[in-house]
Amino acid sequence: MTPEIEQARHERGMAVLQAVDGESGQRVIDSLADISPELAHQVVAWGFGDIYARPGLKPRDRQLVTLGMLTALGGCEPQLEVHINASLNVGLSPEEIVEALLHSAVYCGMPKALNATFVAKKVFGERALLPVKQPVS
Repeated sequence: MTPEIEQARHERGMAVLQAVDGESGQRVIDSLADISPELAHQVVAWGFGDIYARPGLKPRDRQLVTLGMLTALGGCEPQLEVHINASLNVGLSPEEIVEALLHSAVYCGMPKALNATFVAKKVFGERALLPVKQPVS
């Protein structure tokens, strides 16, 4: 790949990263500078410049998919925290996020859904979004 193409991918990725993850995403990239700047570059250029920038899904839909996958994987609570913030940044409501995490219990299991929900509670608390209203079933 030419340096010009690589630079364009990185610039596109940084714009998408800022729009989706904002400050949280930048902190992740910055935290890799002294250990693996190449991983930081790939997160930006490939993850955000090539994949997140694709037109096939809206950012809020990408975040719903990401929340489900991180919940299913388990052990991804730091990444889940970044993506719950990102979900709010791209227009998902706290109620929609909680509903998605509740839905994940059916497919991922109760412990993983609980862990994800507690991460959401932390993020919502930091953003003064508690309590979350739940629909009556």
